[in-house]
Order: sequence, then structure tokens, then C-alpha cells
Amino acid sequence: MERQSSGFLVKQRAFLKLYLITLIENKHLYGLKLRDLLKEEFRDLGYKPNHPEIYKALHDLIEQGIIYQQKEIKQGASYQEVVYYQFTAEGKEMAQAYKHQLRVELERCLKLLEKALRDNFH
Repeated sequence: MERQSSGFLVKQRAFLKLYLITLIENKHLYGLKLRDLLKEEFRDLGYKPNHPEIYKALHDLIEQGIIYQQKEIKQGASYQEVVYYQFTAEGKEMAQAYKHQLRVELERCLKLLEKALRDNFH
């Protein structure tokens, strides 16, 4: 059964979760590093995801059972804990399903934007 979207475009949290999943897939990362990578990634587009939204998206992924936090002592800094994010045992499969679902929604949003550009700026 095809899922109907209730919104016009993808919400910021869903967008951030998509990128966080991809970043966590590629590296063993902690929250501030994820924030810095996201800010750098979108700098040229004028999008600056804020700290609270990034952490809300991370907490959503934790609550959904996709990732978990692992605390470690930071190298070179005695007693400074850093929280890393990793996939749960089922998390990678769940993440792939989420990414597939979001891809369908992003493609729908792209068609809406392309139509708006064609219809209004010819």
C-alpha cells in the first residue's frame, strides 16, 4: 500500500535523521562532530542545522531503536567522556528501510518543486 504524504515538503527532523544515519554508517562519530559535518555539508546552501534539532533527531533515532549511545573517554583528555553513536543490532536494517521511505518522499518533493519552477518561472 502506498503511503500518502500529509505534508508539503519533508520536515527538517526527517531530513536530519537521513543525514545522521548516513554519517553514522560511514564513521564512528560523536554529536558535535556530526553537527560540524552537517554545517559544513550545507554551508554553500545557506542551511545551518541547529544544535537542538540535531540532538532531537539523534534522540528520535535512539527511541526508534536504530542507534544507541556509547560513552568513551576522549583520547588525550583524561576523564572527558564523549558520546558516540552506533547502530543497534537491528538498526542497520531499520535505517535502510527509513532511508528508502524518505527517498520516495524526497522524490515527490522534488517533483513538486520542479513543477513550481516550471509553472511560475518560464
